[in-house]
Amino acid sequence: MPELPEVETVVSDLNQKIKGDTIVDFWSEWPKALKNISLSSFKKTIKNRKILGVRRIGKNIFIDLSGKKTLYIHLKMTGHLLIKEKNNSSAFFKDRVNQYIRHKFFLGKDKIMEFSDVRKFAKIVLDSTEKINNLKEIKALGIDAMSLDFNFKKFDEILNKKPQIKIGILIMDQNVIAGIGNIYRSEILFDAEILPTKKSVDIRTAERKKLFASIKKILKLAIKMRGTSDSDYRDTRGAPGNFQKVLKVYRKDKLPCPKCDGKIERGVLAQRAVFYCVKCQK
Repeated sequence: MPELPEVETVVSDLNQKIKGDTIVDFWSEWPKALKNISLSSFKKTIKNRKILGVRRIGKNIFIDLSGKKTLYIHLKMTGHLLIKEKNNSSAFFKDRVNQYIRHKFFLGKDKIMEFSDVRKFAKIVLDSTEKINNLKEIKALGIDAMSLDFNFKKFDEILNKKPQIKIGILIMDQNVIAGIGNIYRSEILFDAEILPTKKSVDIRTAERKKLFASIKKILKLAIKMRGTSDSDYRDTRGAPGNFQKVLKVYRKDKLPCPKCDGKIERGVLAQRAVFYCVKCQK
């Protein structure tokens, strides 16, 4: 599933490529992805609306439209948003034929936003901007990991409120901190030299400061490198990210630790794999 850096990359691309465009038509082969609205009503409602901007909360994408309407999109496990332009995309996409296009947003004569979704898990919600912002699932999200409001004081308060929770579970809880998933959990904790199984109450102030710095450091670097394409993720050009080239521990079990003479181990937390070094992480 795309995590914060991948979704941030997509949102940044969309703001550069489609902000200001008008939706002139829509096609779908999988209308079940449209939640609480029929295909005909969806098409009628979005037609001729201008795209005002694209934003993100955690792993969720919001495309604000004129007339106080918003498209809320979650890419889930395998979703991609691809922008194709008549003038400059044909050559690039010749080698990137995607047979899993489920939806197409036509943006004038020369541009299409295609929504690829291999496993058909992704979803699209259309409603008033106010209602979208106040959806229960959105209101339940914790503070965004890259928000300016997410400072050390806030992080320290979060750990204090959850003293008995293992840190490897806590930082991946979207209702506490939004945006961190399985890949970045392992990389952040390795960078901070803290074991995933360590409880919040046992993490000292100096360690907390180092962990907070690692969260910001790893996510910023991953955004700069346009995300991690460990499996399915692609950006709006259909190209992979680059952070997988610098992964230190994620899916590196049984390989030598890049910091010491030990080996990376694999564990399970909250039914998800986690990767760490028992010598470097305490």
